Amino acid sequence: MPDPNINALRPYAPARESFLRGEATPRSFLEGCLETIEARDGAIGAFVSLDAGLARSAADESTARYSNGRPLSPLDGCPVAIKDIIDAAGYPTEMNSALYNGNRPRADATCVAALRRAGAVILGKTVTTEFACGTSGATVNPYDAARTPGASSSGSGAAVGAGMVPAALGTQTAGSVIRPASYCGAYAIKPTHGVSNLGGVHPVSPSRDHLGVLAASLEDMWRVIYQIASLGSGPAAQPVLAGGETLPKAVKPRRLGVVRLMGWAELDAPTSSAVEAALQRLREKGVETGTLESDPALAELDKAACEVEAPGYDVMAYEMRWPYLAYRETGHELSDTIAAYLDHAETVTPERYAEALGLCEQARARVGELARGFDALITLSSSGPAPEGFEFTGSRAFLAAWSILGFPAISLPVLRVAGLPVGMQLVGTAASDARLAALARWTDGALAG
Repeated sequence: MPDPNINALRPYAPARESFLRGEATPRSFLEGCLETIEARDGAIGAFVSLDAGLARSAADESTARYSNGRPLSPLDGCPVAIKDIIDAAGYPTEMNSALYNGNRPRADATCVAALRRAGAVILGKTVTTEFACGTSGATVNPYDAARTPGASSSGSGAAVGAGMVPAALGTQTAGSVIRPASYCGAYAIKPTHGVSNLGGVHPVSPSRDHLGVLAASLEDMWRVIYQIASLGSGPAAQPVLAGGETLPKAVKPRRLGVVRLMGWAELDAPTSSAVEAALQRLREKGVETGTLESDPALAELDKAACEVEAPGYDVMAYEMRWPYLAYRETGHELSDTIAAYLDHAETVTPERYAEALGLCEQARARVGELARGFDALITLSSSGPAPEGFEFTGSRAFLAAWSILGFPAISLPVLRVAGLPVGMQLVGTAASDARLAALARWTDGALAG
C-alpha cells in the first residue's frame, strides 16, 4: 500500500533564496539531504555509492561563495545525484555489471563537469539497470516498496521522489527518464536529442540515447539541463541556452493535442478517469484539447508516432552491437534482455539499418509538420501507477516514440491514482525545449493548483 507519510519532494530553488539572504547555507541544505538518505535509503536502495565527505567539502566551498556574494550560477550548492552509467571522478562507475566492478574513471563525463563548473554538489551515484538496458537493480518505489521505481534511471527517480536530493541525472533510450519520474512523483525532462553531450556516458543506441534530468521542481530541472547544455554541446543545445539559466516564464497554451499512442488501451478505469479530469480542468481554464476523433491531422500524427517504433527497434538493436558484442566475445555473460537485442541485431543488415534510419527521419519530419497546429502534445508519462513486482519495469507505449523521434518531453507529477503518482507528459517538436518548459510551467500550475 502507498505510504501515507510520504512528504516527497525537496526543491532547491526556494532554498537558494535563503542563501542569498544569508539565512541558510548550501551546507545546511545538504545535511537535510543526508539525513533523509540515512533515514530512507536503507529501505529504498536508490544509491549505489555515496561520499558524504566529498559532498560536504563541495557544499562548504559553495557556502563560502554565497558568503562572499559570488555564487557561480543559480545551481551553485545544489546537490545532484548521478546515474551509474555516467562517469564522475571520485566515484566508481560500475553500471550494475560485474564486468565493471571496481571501475573508477579518472575524469568526469561532460555533463558532470558542467555541473561542477556551475557549483553543483555531486552527492553520489544512483542505481541503474545493467548498462541501462538489462537486468534491474535493487531499488524499490519510494511510495510502495512492493512496486518498481521504473526503468533504468530507477535510482535517480527514487532518490528525487523520496526527497533525498533535489535533482538527479538519468538517461533515456526508450522511456527511462520520463517513466521513473512518473512512478516516483518527480518532474523530468528528456530534451531534444543532441542537447546534452554524452561524453563519459555509456552508450546504448547513439541515435536514441538522451541525457535527462529528474527533479523536485520545474525550476530545478531547468537549471540543471541548462548548465549541462552550456558545456560541450553542439547546435541542438542552442534553443535551451536561449531560454536562459532560470526557468522560462509561464506561457498558457492555446491548443494542446491529446495523443494516445499504443498506451491508451493499457489504462485502467481509475487512470482513465484521472486523465479525463485533468484534461477537463485544462478546458475549463480555456485551453482547447484536440482529440483523434475531432482532428484528422492529430489522428495521422498519432498513427505515425506509433509506426516509428518498428524501425526504431531495428536502429537500436543494430547500434547496440558495439560494445555489447565485444563484451559477449570476452566471455562476459549478458542478461537475457541484452542478448535478445543482439539476436535481433543479427537480422538487421546494413541496408535494413539505413532503411530504418530513413523511416525514422521521415516520421520525424511528418510528425513535426502535423504538430504545427498545436502548442504542444499532451499524454500520460506512463500507463498508470507503478506496477507491482520488479521483473517488469513498466510499459514504454507513451514514451518510446519521442525517444526515436528525438523530440523534447517534460513529465509533470500532477496525477494520483489509488494514492500513487502518475505523470502527465508534454511533448514538443525538435528544438522547442524552452518553449515547452514555459508551457509546462503554466500547465503544472493549472493542474496542481
